[in-house]
Amino acid sequence: MPTRISETGRFLILRDAPADTAPVCALLQARGHQVWQVAPDGPVLDIARTTPPDLVLLDLPLAACVAQLDALHTLPELAQVPAIFLVDAPPQEQRLAAFDAGALGYLVKPVHPEELLARMQVQLRLKLTRDRLEQVARERQQLVNLVAHDLKNPLTSVLFACEMLAMPDCKPERAPRYLQIIDDSAREALGYIRGYLGTQALAGCPLPETARACAQLGSVVRWLAARYELQLEANGIQLQLHLPDAEACVCIDEQRLRQVGENLVGNALKYARSGGELELRVRAGAHGAWQLVVQDRGPGVPASFQPRLFQPFQRLPGGEADAGSSHGLGLALARQIVVAAGGRLWHEDREGGGARFTVELPVARCPV
Repeated sequence: MPTRISETGRFLILRDAPADTAPVCALLQARGHQVWQVAPDGPVLDIARTTPPDLVLLDLPLAACVAQLDALHTLPELAQVPAIFLVDAPPQEQRLAAFDAGALGYLVKPVHPEELLARMQVQLRLKLTRDRLEQVARERQQLVNLVAHDLKNPLTSVLFACEMLAMPDCKPERAPRYLQIIDDSAREALGYIRGYLGTQALAGCPLPETARACAQLGSVVRWLAARYELQLEANGIQLQLHLPDAEACVCIDEQRLRQVGENLVGNALKYARSGGELELRVRAGAHGAWQLVVQDRGPGVPASFQPRLFQPFQRLPGGEADAGSSHGLGLALARQIVVAAGGRLWHEDREGGGARFTVELPVARCPV
């Protein structure tokens, strides 16, 4: 008996005579695999598109096997699906045609069900191993994108402060503030690096555990103001703060909430008009939640782009020159962080022009 694999797979079997492959189907199903038997004139593509198989077994005349596999390979999700042919003893040119069509191999009938099962399980292991490697590669690239994006905001602040300090007309009384921006931004970047080094990338999102985290919205808004006030001023944007009398505590890690705020303020820096305003407001939300509202008087978000606003790698055209370095991850990452904390993040057109982004988070009991 062949060694049983721990993983289960999905098998699509195309056949003219169901009785010929019935023993193999029974063996596969007994081992927990999913099996679909379809006649060549049946809904092959519909089934394959709905539930992409891990392996295709074709028990048809060789020419029909080639035609069916060609049809399956037209579907993007099945372009590399492995396939095995069951055929009568074909001449050499037909055997070569089978490999040219993309078959991994063929077996000459009659074949013992146990041997066929062993061949199929070997190919399944190879397929699942390839899938795992591709998933690891995707997650690694996602992690690289997230690290690069997280470091971009503090490094941009460092660069801004250095440029201001290097200007011949830099006011001496502002130098300490620029130096503080450099120090805070460098420490923030190191904090991100330590966080990523100490956290495994699960499901492509290496966010730390924050089940009992708590942040004060007022403190975060004041931190954002201290970090970006001079940059906003340099871009001709007036910053306005509206904070409640009571401290608003919400269920989220403070560093992650700062990261969300930086992404929203950074967007205003890229897209808001010179001479406009940026307002940061903390207000009570629905059902005991608190809201952080970030709104500007820029050009707003075109209606045609709004459905893609929070999707990764979607960048709104028309920003400042430095927007060319953006990869469109900021809003997608911000929403992911907020949703992971049990909150919501959405966009609205602002009356009179501009964009309004609202972060709503559940209330928390912060330590005194």
